[in-house]
Amino acid sequence: MINRLRYELSFKNITELEKKLNFCKSNGIKNINIPCKGSIKKDLFNLTFEHIQNNFRELSVVYHYSLFYQYSKNRLKSYQDFIEFCEKCNGNNNCEILLVSGSKKKKNFDVLDVLYDLQSEKLKLKLGIAYNPYLDRYFYISSEKDRYNKKISSGLIKSIWLQYGTDINLLASEFNYLQKQNQHINIKFFGSLFIPSKLFIARFKYRPWKGVYIANKYLNSLESFCDFTKDLINFYLANNITPVIETDFSSSSKFEVINSLLKNKNHYL
Repeated sequence: MINRLRYELSFKNITELEKKLNFCKSNGIKNINIPCKGSIKKDLFNLTFEHIQNNFRELSVVYHYSLFYQYSKNRLKSYQDFIEFCEKCNGNNNCEILLVSGSKKKKNFDVLDVLYDLQSEKLKLKLGIAYNPYLDRYFYISSEKDRYNKKISSGLIKSIWLQYGTDINLLASEFNYLQKQNQHINIKFFGSLFIPSKLFIARFKYRPWKGVYIANKYLNSLESFCDFTKDLINFYLANNITPVIETDFSSSSKFEVINSLLKNKNHYL
């Protein structure tokens, strides 16, 4: 079951990372994601890569490379830094990159710009991009499909990472669209998953996340939110979409909550 999931790690330093990686190891978790946001950027992001390569090479790791958070001095320097990171991952079967523009797009240095330049590089990469099914309907941003098609046309994309949201009917419609666009190429799909709790709801109500749609009925009822989460897991697994657990899981109690939500989904795992 565990091998059909991915788990995102959040940490503030290498000591905390080491503790969480050892938790993963002791619980049979081999598929992890390293975000690039908050304190995990620049030096800590690069140190994280080196630490995992030197001490946990058995792990399958997806690094979220944010062009916004990794930007340094100017476009040329930032692009060279990205290429250096790609070269470290080049040909490594246990290393993939999820390339994102970041919370704010840098001028002439977003995903589309970098993909255009990458086409002339000789790198063997497992490169993924994000797709938000909810932007058009709930945030009135209509450019997602057009940007997606341009990204795919680069010929470099191996995986699609679906943003979290709570409208499964819309998600199903958007997923069908993506499948039709990709019917002639081999693309893997991943889906963001948060495990609801009273603390999660309180934090989201206080400061909603940009581009993340959660219906009020779930923010007002933890029971309904948990029922939805089971339905979302069911949808992901039924459609061969790998769930990515973005909620902290690195304690026995938190890990058990996740496992309890998955118990009645084992026929898909």
